[in-house]
Amino acid sequence: MVARINTVTFKGIDIEPVDVQVQIASGLPSFSIVGLADKAVAESRERVRAALHALGIAMPPKRVTVNLAPADVAKEGSHYDLPIALGLLAALDILPAVALTDYVVMGELSLDGGIRRVSGILPAAIHANTHGQGLICPHECGAEALWAGELDVLAPENLLQIINHMKGTQVLGKPETATTDQTDTAGFTDLAAVKGQDSAKRALEIAAAGGHNLLMSGPPGSGKSMLAGCLPGILPPLTSREALETSIIHSVAGTLPADGLVRRRPFRDPHHSASLPALVGGGHKANPGEISLAHNGILFLDEIAEFARNTLESLRQPMETGQTLIARANHHVTYPARFQLIAAMNPCKCGYLGDATNKQRECNKAPRCGLDYQMKLSGPMLDRMDIRIDVPAVALSDLSRTETAPETSKIVAQRVQKARDIQFKRQKCLNAHLPAADIDENILISDDAKQYLVQSADKLGISARGYHRLLRVARTIADMDENKSHILKHHIAESLSYRNNPNY
Repeated sequence: MVARINTVTFKGIDIEPVDVQVQIASGLPSFSIVGLADKAVAESRERVRAALHALGIAMPPKRVTVNLAPADVAKEGSHYDLPIALGLLAALDILPAVALTDYVVMGELSLDGGIRRVSGILPAAIHANTHGQGLICPHECGAEALWAGELDVLAPENLLQIINHMKGTQVLGKPETATTDQTDTAGFTDLAAVKGQDSAKRALEIAAAGGHNLLMSGPPGSGKSMLAGCLPGILPPLTSREALETSIIHSVAGTLPADGLVRRRPFRDPHHSASLPALVGGGHKANPGEISLAHNGILFLDEIAEFARNTLESLRQPMETGQTLIARANHHVTYPARFQLIAAMNPCKCGYLGDATNKQRECNKAPRCGLDYQMKLSGPMLDRMDIRIDVPAVALSDLSRTETAPETSKIVAQRVQKARDIQFKRQKCLNAHLPAADIDENILISDDAKQYLVQSADKLGISARGYHRLLRVARTIADMDENKSHILKHHIAESLSYRNNPNY
């Protein structure tokens, strides 16, 4: 007799079904797992053996073979423990095999028979729901599985509970949805706390309204990181579709919150020592990187010039396509990576090039120090930064001055939402994500503004990519002015001021 249990394997965020086949045959006692299994899967036989022993079930003195089909697809992870155990119990006639055929099973076993949480439950639940199946998963993952829709979810705490449920001596209730609130802006800096920096606040609002990439340069302590920390507080919450897309990636990575859904836009700020696989994805299991975990959110690179050159250059393609392709000799994995890049850097190695607030600490190796430091960012990388601004140091006298009714993040967020609504009504996407082929149709420009733009772009030597990005920023500025028809000359002038920064 061969018992069959349904489970899955992952290829990025895509799901491939796996048929767990368990056979007990005559022969010398053995327990083997075949089907291109990695070390974690191969070790599951010891966890399964110990879990069954904890329940008082002895392994039969026969030849036990577990085949994970298809055999030519790599199987990785510990979530095969539970399907192997249930398949073995079905082969021993302890569980009815027919009752298990309508479920996709995932879970890691403890030595005492407990079921531990595993990653990838949400995409597995969506796969099961699409194919009209239920899901058996760890109790800790039950809330995550419920977001896949109306499907039968069994979330036992241990192996004994699922055995009793299948035999009819116990009924497992539907998992409860957690009530964690992630929609508020707690933990983020309010714009009202930022003293001065009016031009930087304006640039930050434009970047938030259109989803544009932003590069800030200034001396240490000028408020660059603080401004970046304010950005999540002025962005609108994730839509239902965005929340599901983002949650699937975090589910595969094993970083989902307690309630099983990401509702707040991700804000990822890796250290500048991060490796290339950590940033774009990769490693032995081709895991998602920081740019994928920042999907539909923000990737903040503080001290961007300190990142390794090849690590930064690896961002160029995902910034254009919105996805990252991890290529291996035996397979290719694609992860979504539609992120907004916010970067901060010092103007030079010592950080005080052009700092007029304190002559004693001003860079004494100018201009060579600044040129060498800024050359760490390549031309193609800079060309992808829509907005480039200087963030000068704030005088100490300004820090102690009390502003009258400073503008809060809540007020700015309302303007950002209004500008985004205009964009989605016009073109179904943010201005930063508007394809080049659709620019002429959706970005209309007055005659005098067009003439001014062409002359300025030609004089400044702006590339074709830079020209399109300049137009997108100008369209965002016009949307913030609620100018729903044409871009005007002053919109182009402001957009050019963010593009033609003499320090880059």
